[in-house]
Amino acid sequence: MYKEILVIDDNPDIRFLICNILKEKNYNVRSAANYDQAISEINKKLPSLAIVDIKLDKTDKDGIDLLKLIIKKNKQIPVIMISGHATVQIAVEAIRLGAYEFIEKPFTTEKILNYVKRALETANLKEEKDIIENKLFHSFDLVGKSSFISKIKKTIDKLSTSESRILISGPTGSGKELVARKIHKQSLRSKEPFVILNAALLREKTYEKELFGQEFDDGNISFGALERADRGTLLIDEVTEIPFETQANVLRVLMDQKFKRLNGSKYINVNIRLISSTSKNLNELVEIGKFREDLFHRLNVVPIEINSLNSRTEDIPLLIDYFKEKLSEINGVPQPKIDIENNNLYTYNWPGNVRELRNLVERVTILSVNESKENINKLMNDILTSSYSLENDKSFLEKSFSSPLKEAREHFEKEYLMTQLKKNHGNISKTADFIGMERSALHRKLKSLGIKGIN
Repeated sequence: MYKEILVIDDNPDIRFLICNILKEKNYNVRSAANYDQAISEINKKLPSLAIVDIKLDKTDKDGIDLLKLIIKKNKQIPVIMISGHATVQIAVEAIRLGAYEFIEKPFTTEKILNYVKRALETANLKEEKDIIENKLFHSFDLVGKSSFISKIKKTIDKLSTSESRILISGPTGSGKELVARKIHKQSLRSKEPFVILNAALLREKTYEKELFGQEFDDGNISFGALERADRGTLLIDEVTEIPFETQANVLRVLMDQKFKRLNGSKYINVNIRLISSTSKNLNELVEIGKFREDLFHRLNVVPIEINSLNSRTEDIPLLIDYFKEKLSEINGVPQPKIDIENNNLYTYNWPGNVRELRNLVERVTILSVNESKENINKLMNDILTSSYSLENDKSFLEKSFSSPLKEAREHFEKEYLMTQLKKNHGNISKTADFIGMERSALHRKLKSLGIKGIN
């Protein structure tokens, strides 16, 4: 891929030195002798990497201003700052603002080449990551002919030129994140970041750090989701899990579009579009006082509700055909011959919704290579029957949730170990190896839980 480096330095000797060092290594190089030339070169075409001197010819503008400009235009472009007069504070500020590295003059040829190589390699990795994520993003789409899906697609089209906040509700596995990604991709912010904050996965004490970021005594900064999503879209998944106290701070950000990092003294201005999602009934949580009503109304500007799969079974054949094609391509195997007339597909409850159907198709796709249609359908029925058993077995959950933590943990351990022993036909060594325990420790655990043998 064509790579070009822009060297910006008002000292002609330094500028020519750096340019010659890079050209000898077959890099494509452009240069600028002052601030105005640099602006012209940057606006003409963004480089793959920039090497910028901090002190330039203009007293009111310097290399830090150019760094901000480049980062604003494209955060992925690495910028190496150089200076012979900068203080530690300036160096720290440059790194904080997004500079890849800071080099003091005088520098060796080896040092400048090493930093350039590493910077370009890092940029390449980020670019490859973006390409992979983009492919994954495009790899699955909203599929279906039901009135629910048709309505959602029309809503997404209407939201393409809007900046409205959106609340997506629906059961687990129904496709809330996919809808949020599609909204972002069709919006005016599509080229800016799409950041996900899964509130359900955070510990209570880390919510504010993950949202707002944190400043440390040594000058380091941990950027939060709000800052990383600046100019783009932030999806707060399972927004109901945000602690009540933190909800007030989220509301303030929505009102003011600014916040302070933890331990920070300065306000950070952000421009984000907020999408929230939930698998719970927010209205009920508001009524019982577990979710702020004022925040709910701020989030619920445009509501989108996704129904469970078992309420739109007419979409199942289309989804199966779609997943067969995609998953066969991803796994490099032939498409399985799934009988879409199989009655079990339409009577099954699908507690995991579209995600569960996708997983089913993927399992069948991988396990049914070179199998007949009859064997494939038997495999699928076996999986669904097993899932039925798990779905209908309420005793385990009821016993666990009605017991103290210690008893619930013991009950789970007993069920888990008995299942693993059955899978390994009672072989203690194989079971111990699979679950990551010493054989002797497993023996002691089985004895303490009263597990004497597996038939």
